[in-house]
Amino acid sequence: MNRSNIYLDYSATTPVDPAVLLAMQPYFTDVFGNASSVHAHGRKAKAALERSREIVAAELGIYPGELLYTSGGTESNNTALIGAALALRKHGKSHIVTSKAEHQAVLETCEFLESIGFTVTYPDVNRYGAVEPEHLTGVLRDDTGLVSLMHANNELGTLNDIRTLGDICRDQGILFHSDIVQSFAKMPIDLSELPVDLASISAHKIYGPKGIGALYIRKGVEIERFQHGGGQERGRRGGTENVPLSVGFAKAVECMQQIREEERERLRSMRTQLLNGLTEKIEGLHVNTDISNSVDHILNVSFDAAKILIDGEALLMSLDTAGLSVSNGSACTSGSLEPSHVQLAIGHDAPTAKSAIRFSLGKYTTGGDIRHAVDIVAGVIQKIGRPAETV
Repeated sequence: MNRSNIYLDYSATTPVDPAVLLAMQPYFTDVFGNASSVHAHGRKAKAALERSREIVAAELGIYPGELLYTSGGTESNNTALIGAALALRKHGKSHIVTSKAEHQAVLETCEFLESIGFTVTYPDVNRYGAVEPEHLTGVLRDDTGLVSLMHANNELGTLNDIRTLGDICRDQGILFHSDIVQSFAKMPIDLSELPVDLASISAHKIYGPKGIGALYIRKGVEIERFQHGGGQERGRRGGTENVPLSVGFAKAVECMQQIREEERERLRSMRTQLLNGLTEKIEGLHVNTDISNSVDHILNVSFDAAKILIDGEALLMSLDTAGLSVSNGSACTSGSLEPSHVQLAIGHDAPTAKSAIRFSLGKYTTGGDIRHAVDIVAGVIQKIGRPAETV
């Protein structure tokens, strides 16, 4: 990996692990058959596809037949929400609940569902972006059919208590979907032990290839298919199966399993180092991640606009120029000049929200990277920060 620039944006994407790349290569050349073909070439491809499904499913504690391959987390979220909503509407369930701090792949899908007649309620989140159980119970209705709440917030890293939230839904016969993209394979998640009916995952967050993800669909859950054109994926998603990427996905999972516990401890230690360094050198720092209840690789901070004014766009550009790659939120919305909807949801004013930085660490991050990153951020803040005006 090129070390000329410090990369602390692993939540946006990760480099492909060399072992993953090596595992995929034969399926672009030698084992190139269509997995739906019945001849020898097709059978070899089909065997690889199903073996990969078994590996990914085992990581989640589910049956391989409950795993639907998709093109990534966004398609998984769309399939879960739209597919389940259309099926539920036939049973008189047209109300959906999600939070104000969800990924845009959920929020925009819910906006689409509202445009075709569904009702969506967005409960508040706490100051760290989590939905409290009472926030959820207070918005459920007789016609609520689906609740979608992510496990680890992609901008903040804060964890929702999906066991408690899922239990609330299950007790009332409501389907519960969770986007677990940021926590999948980084921490143990056994869906067979959790009250989760649908869950979205993606490969490129765990050193796998871009362009493949998956959706867990608990056995017995009905969803309407909306990608037609063939009987692939057990009739739930038409289209030629992507065998090379599925093999890469499975290999990425295996690689994560080998290093997971050691890596969690290492990242947790480096995040503490990062937080302590920033707190020591910069005043007016807001810590937006619930450090005691979050994934280990994400730290989100912002700067109190009542004390110091930071131009968010200038901040990211200056950090990049200085050799530090970070983001101000989800990569899907980082090009926007508007403040992050997640920052607004946790109660920040627009100027403070625009100053947010998401640091996300990965397996190539070193202690030296962290020390250098602290110095870069402190220097940039000193250069571009302006004292807040007093009234």
